[in-house]
Amino acid sequence: MATTNIGGIDFGTSNSSVGCFEHGEAKLIRFGDDGVAVPSAIFYPTESTVTAFGKQAVSQYRSGEEGRLLRSLKSVLGSSLMSEKTTIRNKRVPFTDIIQDFFQYLQTTLVSSTENKVDSVVVGRPVHFVDDDDKKDRDAQEQLKTIATQAGFKFVEFQFEPIAAALSYESTLSNEELALVVDIGGGTADFTVIRLSQERRRQSVRTDDILSTVGIHIGGTDFDRLLSLRSVMPLLGMGSGVKDTERLLPGSLYFDLATWHRIPLLYNAATLLSIKQMKMDAKKPELVQRLHDIVEGQYGHELAGAVEQVKIQLSDAESALFELTAVSDGLQGDVSRGEFEASIEQAIDKLIDCVSTGLTGAGVSASAITSVFYTGGSSSVPLLQRQIANVFPDAKHVRGDTFGSVGLGLTIDAATKFA
Repeated sequence: MATTNIGGIDFGTSNSSVGCFEHGEAKLIRFGDDGVAVPSAIFYPTESTVTAFGKQAVSQYRSGEEGRLLRSLKSVLGSSLMSEKTTIRNKRVPFTDIIQDFFQYLQTTLVSSTENKVDSVVVGRPVHFVDDDDKKDRDAQEQLKTIATQAGFKFVEFQFEPIAAALSYESTLSNEELALVVDIGGGTADFTVIRLSQERRRQSVRTDDILSTVGIHIGGTDFDRLLSLRSVMPLLGMGSGVKDTERLLPGSLYFDLATWHRIPLLYNAATLLSIKQMKMDAKKPELVQRLHDIVEGQYGHELAGAVEQVKIQLSDAESALFELTAVSDGLQGDVSRGEFEASIEQAIDKLIDCVSTGLTGAGVSASAITSVFYTGGSSSVPLLQRQIANVFPDAKHVRGDTFGSVGLGLTIDAATKFA
């Protein structure tokens, strides 16, 4: 099959990219002003039938335009939410249809950017959509394959995202390396031990080069959630007490508000009624009023986005300001890197345990790894990089294209799969 008919799609939890071949070379396609990586966000305006995607979706939402913003759609795959509906433009819409709309946008961008009809794609997938449940994991891949087929692709294959990242990195090498690929995106973390070289790159079957691939359902949105629960939700009353008792306010609403893909479930009359009751019972009702302001105004994703920005700033700074006073009076506070690292410490420990599992599965020691290749936005978290550097002190540590390595590798892989 000619390379002009093939492409790669990295449908990510936080960001997505698509690739094609041009003059025999794999390249990533631009999404207008978004660049080659588009935020995995979709906005349905209430007063218009024109759906917005990427940065435009976030911009319209933040401008105050009435409507629904949804993000982290990939996290829904394989979960119970795939069988649920949410309200869009006064109608109950299945989450499958919402993911379909975003994937259709990726397909349209890919097809419109090439001279020939792209009917064959390799789609990226994490090592595990769902941890410790093979059936749900298979279901998630089948759901995504159905969505891709309905979007107009005739042939759909899958590749693990860390392997795709490895193929992208391999194209830059001059000598053979035994690499650990660290791919930590918005929703999952994957680790692959693989032999890489220009000579091996020419082989169509790479099974013997892949020594192990392991993954766990921990990613950037989990870091957001943990940071939010520790440093932001207390500003809304989480952890505060109930009047005349030793009990604390119930935490389930705070957990949902701190979890990107569960935020839309809060926007209903029953939730607002529960919050009003919490306010009546609370020792600090002024804090619960902030929770009410967020949910009533449907500012959940605005709050989550502010937490995400604090997380990003703490990769370079020792402290950052969380500020959302335009949404609710007094809703602000300083967050230190120490607080952030304390909130994600246990999650990082699980990631390091997953790395150890990958080494055991590959049958190699840490000292045998010659390079560590990082990709995915959340692989830049300083605590994670320090912990991995402790495991591999003698290896070369290489930063890949944060959001583009997987998409480019999937496109390279498509040339092999559809040859």
